[in-house]
Amino acid sequence: MTDTFETRLAAWSALDGNELGRLLGGGRKGVEKECLRVSDSGELSMRPHPMALGSALTNEYITTDFSEALLEFVTPAFAHTWEALRALCDIHQFTYRHLGDELLWPASMPCLIPDDDRIPLAYYGDSNVGTMKTVYRRGLGYRYGRHMQTIAGVHFNYSLPDAFWPAYGDMLGDGGSRDDFRSARYMGLVRNFHRFGWLLLYLFGASPALCRSFTGEQELDMPLLHGTTYYEPYGTSLRMSDLGYTNRSQSQINICMNSVEEYIRDLSAAIRTPDSDYARIGVRVGDEWRQLNTNRLQIENEYYSSIRPKRVAMSGERPTAALRRGGVEYVEVRSLDINVFDPCGINQNTMRFVEAFLIYCLLEDSPPFGEGSLDVCRRNQALVAKQGRRPGLALERDGAAVALTAWAGDLVDKVIGVADLLDRAESGDSYRAAARSLRDWVDEPDATPSARILSDLESGDSSFFRFAMDAALSHRDYFRSVEDLPGERLDALEAEARASLERQRGIEAADTLNFEDYLARYFASG
Repeated sequence: MTDTFETRLAAWSALDGNELGRLLGGGRKGVEKECLRVSDSGELSMRPHPMALGSALTNEYITTDFSEALLEFVTPAFAHTWEALRALCDIHQFTYRHLGDELLWPASMPCLIPDDDRIPLAYYGDSNVGTMKTVYRRGLGYRYGRHMQTIAGVHFNYSLPDAFWPAYGDMLGDGGSRDDFRSARYMGLVRNFHRFGWLLLYLFGASPALCRSFTGEQELDMPLLHGTTYYEPYGTSLRMSDLGYTNRSQSQINICMNSVEEYIRDLSAAIRTPDSDYARIGVRVGDEWRQLNTNRLQIENEYYSSIRPKRVAMSGERPTAALRRGGVEYVEVRSLDINVFDPCGINQNTMRFVEAFLIYCLLEDSPPFGEGSLDVCRRNQALVAKQGRRPGLALERDGAAVALTAWAGDLVDKVIGVADLLDRAESGDSYRAAARSLRDWVDEPDATPSARILSDLESGDSSFFRFAMDAALSHRDYFRSVEDLPGERLDALEAEARASLERQRGIEAADTLNFEDYLARYFASG
């Protein structure tokens, strides 16, 4: 068949609803949501991870990220968005039962942040694996600063149904290995996400402003509101700008995405390549392990990307080894800000649109990246992150300037076509309704979360801190007011918390190596 999105969409549209339901309905969706614990005055919590939430090392649903105060909530993968959102709400509600007077910060950009060296690192116990996780985070602090690591976001994990892949392979006349076909098509999705992912920053970006405390003594080249709030008048996601994870250090690391083999090759090389700047930090200085090594990346997870191709790893297996073993199993979208207007930080409409958008990226033609292709993607993302709602903003496409609104409208129209397929697959109308409502935001940028935040800040004569603090209090009251969790769902969360503590004790008791030997064995396993 002709290799274009339109003909592929037409081929899928020709299937009846039952067949679409079998092949396209029920793709697996999971959410990981980070959020800071803060005091009732909005300052970063200095308390340890609440014991009642279980072990941050082994709890399947509640863990921590960089800091002891940076919670991460993890839902299982579900066939329906409502299931994922319910699980996320359950975790929030359960957590609030055990926070006392603390709050969950509702925004991606952090609260009143102390000096860098006072931000507490996440602690995972005394096992080798727990120590490695803490040392890795200490290394991130030395390399990039701890302030940056307190920025939070929402990750969306997605995989198409198993039945989809053989049907799609037959549709395209591919007679090769199904695992190879799936990996190649997921990598095509990843490339297109880099090409088009700026659209999610425009639609869902919710970090156009930040508290002045985040920058310490550094003055930023952007306007100040009320003397306490830096902001970009047309910004969408400062989290995804050079203030956040797309910093200069990371932008120098180029990982090829043209195939899973090249992706593994380049990621592995970055983990083995020494870096003179990191060598000056040292690995072990006195009794302190400062970082895992002095290479460009300590481990695979240090490479920040707006999307990652992934496979569920076995116990002790490195991410690149898992990909080498079985190819790409799912993708992890990492560019979503926390939506301060939603108590859970994300809603079903966002999930539905992102799912349809990912399928569009899969079906759309995705030529290999040539030299400089990823740089163009990065420039477009940087522009949208800081100026996405600026009237007349133009991006670069195929070497020419194109208006953001024209390109965004074309992309969303194609996503609507995919949303129609998903509605037929699931005998509903929610996907198209979500996509249609977001299509209106292309022509009405004031309806986007980033614009609404700035409007509230300006019209309410409020600082970013006060705005977010009010939202945190409102969300706390919401979770305290909703009906108690049904017994079986509460019991499952409590049982996992207890069991996770037992698992951590078991891991600590089973250690036989010293930490240095453990690290050597870990890196030799790749």
